[in-house]
Amino acid sequence: MTASRILLPKRTLSPYVSKELRDVTKEPLLFRTDKGALAYGYDATVLADICEAILSARSNDALSKQQKHIAEKAEILVRAFARVGIVALVDEATGFQTDRGHDALRLLLERYIADGLQKWIHTFPDSFFAELDRLYDNAPTSARSRPQYYSRFINKYVYDPIEHGYVKAELDKLNITDEGKRRARFHQWLTSEGRTILTRQIGKVEGMMEMCSDIEQFKEMVKRRKAVTVAPYLFDEMNKIIE
Repeated sequence: MTASRILLPKRTLSPYVSKELRDVTKEPLLFRTDKGALAYGYDATVLADICEAILSARSNDALSKQQKHIAEKAEILVRAFARVGIVALVDEATGFQTDRGHDALRLLLERYIADGLQKWIHTFPDSFFAELDRLYDNAPTSARSRPQYYSRFINKYVYDPIEHGYVKAELDKLNITDEGKRRARFHQWLTSEGRTILTRQIGKVEGMMEMCSDIEQFKEMVKRRKAVTVAPYLFDEMNKIIE
């Protein structure tokens, strides 16, 4: 039985392929399929490494016009891997579905939720609240004088859209006491990556706020655009996996 090897375009990708990746692609893994036949394959993470090499080549304008569509496909895959973990996706594709919903959600939450409370860092810029004041036609507010509906706005348009509400649901479990009080700010429970994505979401929402004259126009814009969501699953099927 002859092993099949992944062939990487030497001239195009060679400068962007690590020695480790090059070595791994030369040594496929032998395994037995569910029908009993012998076959060769690779560790699931190899695909992610290849995608990264392709994207690095694109960033340096090393791809030909005919190869650019490959980079587009690689970018789609990398985004999917970042959502739920490449191993979870491969297990789903190959039928290893035991406890898959629990594992997929666990991988997702580990990406966002830290092991414990983190040090408070100024996360929502003053300009964000200045826009809220303007949209609601309020006089300038401060951290101690902001109305409760500002918190509801933030939950609805900033936290809830992140990963279709799964992250917010976990934050509620961690941060809300049995008496309904908050232990800390939501963002203090986030990992470094989670905080980065939150900051990106804040910027997206603030950008939309700046384009509107009042809160009703903002709400209409959100309905029309449906673009306030950040980090959605690439595959709708992943929502079914978690549910």
